[in-house]
Amino acid sequence: MQPQNALSPAQQATAATAGESAPVIPLKHPVRNTIAVFLVIVAALAAMDVALNERYHWDVVADYLFAPRILTGALLTLVLTVVSMSIGISLGAALAIMRLSDNPILSLIARGYIWFFRGTPLLVQLIFWYNIAALYPVIALGLPFGGPSIVLGSANVLITPLGAALLGLSLNEAAYMAEIIRGGIGSVDRGQYDASKALGMSGSKLMRRIILPQAMRVVLPPTGNQVISMLKGTSLVSVLAISDLLYSAQIIYSENYQTIPLLIVASLWYLLMTTILSFFQEKLERHYGRGFDSVIKRKRSRKARRAK
Repeated sequence: MQPQNALSPAQQATAATAGESAPVIPLKHPVRNTIAVFLVIVAALAAMDVALNERYHWDVVADYLFAPRILTGALLTLVLTVVSMSIGISLGAALAIMRLSDNPILSLIARGYIWFFRGTPLLVQLIFWYNIAALYPVIALGLPFGGPSIVLGSANVLITPLGAALLGLSLNEAAYMAEIIRGGIGSVDRGQYDASKALGMSGSKLMRRIILPQAMRVVLPPTGNQVISMLKGTSLVSVLAISDLLYSAQIIYSENYQTIPLLIVASLWYLLMTTILSFFQEKLERHYGRGFDSVIKRKRSRKARRAK
């Protein structure tokens, strides 16, 4: 005997069909939508003001955007970024391994290096390397305390302004990359170490084939940020009279007194280069995060099934 409130099979099927076809009404967010519209209006007004304000001298910007001196400066900025980051990453990886070493001397040296170069401003380091000849007029290799040595040459000749810029940028970047790589190595599961040692892998092979490839997923995002930061940080070498992008713009506006248009030209080139670097950074992050992303998706799907 069925209870009075029970539905027949036909009624249950009709109710289920009606429930499936019921429209889903999205939640309304009037405050959020109002703020979004307000921000769009403000952005449109700001863009209109920038485009129509004659004081920006957009005609001058167009004239100098592809000027030979600007293009040469942009190329030198890219060269400084690539060379400094390459040296910084290589030296940073060595420092990170030293920092994690069981040898207390190696660990202490790495700690001291990171402490010094992260604790002093990059601009001060650049000026220091530029004036290194005041401390060491002659650069030589040899034993201390008056031992035999080989004179390499004058510091002013060997360490040019470009060399000082590369030294300052590379050595400073190595300190930051050491901590980034150390964090990436620490993110690898400890079981990977045990499994690799059980297979008879040496320490160098373990680090090269197992640990570092897995650490790339964690290392890449902050490394990409450091590359972009380095690209913009190269503007500091203008104090050494190196014709990078910013210094080239400064030379031009010192001649024609069009300061704002030339700074806009430099800014547009910096924006273009950082956009391209961000694009490649995203591609690399997707490449090294493929396996991890699939694991995350499987875990989420299992949780969703359990919730049902």
